[in-house]
Amino acid sequence: MREIVLDTETTGFEPDEGDRIVEIGAVELVGHVPTGRTYHQYINPQRAMPQAAFEVHGLGDDFLRDKPLFSAVAGEFLEFIGDAPLVIHNAAFDMKFINAELRWIGHSPLPASRAIDTLAIARRKFPGSPGSLDALCRRFGIDNSSRTLHGALLDSQILAEVYLELIGGRQPDFGLAPSEAAQPGDTPSEAWRPRPRPRPLRSRLTPEEAAAHDAFLSKLGDAPLWSKAD
Repeated sequence: MREIVLDTETTGFEPDEGDRIVEIGAVELVGHVPTGRTYHQYINPQRAMPQAAFEVHGLGDDFLRDKPLFSAVAGEFLEFIGDAPLVIHNAAFDMKFINAELRWIGHSPLPASRAIDTLAIARRKFPGSPGSLDALCRRFGIDNSSRTLHGALLDSQILAEVYLELIGGRQPDFGLAPSEAAQPGDTPSEAWRPRPRPRPLRSRLTPEEAAAHDAFLSKLGDAPLWSKAD
């Protein structure tokens, strides 16, 4: 299964009030494994960058002035995401902006059903706990030290790691997990241990075979280690 982990940076909070996308970053997963394929694009918003937004992502007017408009990169972006589900943290925000930009160029919107909201997953899995990307990185021990400012590609790469942890960890399960879920903080040995059989299996050795084995061991003296076993 192909999925796209996606993030955007914008000039503000409301496209209906004139805010625009200024950066898109996306990471491809196939079978919940990053393939190394990414999409990254800065976009000229055709408006001044508010100071509050600049302090979040550091993308200013001078830097964005020569970047392409969304209309020029929309085709490449849509080709990259294809029809894959979109993994987004606080999906309603990013989908609102993407669909606004698509609407302004006369393109049909992306259905909300395509979005997998990692914020919603985190809130269901850890009710009452902080659900920010930074908080989830701390919970799962994911290194986000390079995230001094928000950046769409970096955030999508970090979110891919968070998403894989939220859905069950980086390693595939293969259906071998015990029926009782491990608790947060458990090590594998604490999470599950084999239980002794209530009734030991009957030995398949015949009395003759056991006697022959004992006779063989008696010829070895006290040297064999297994002779000291209980």
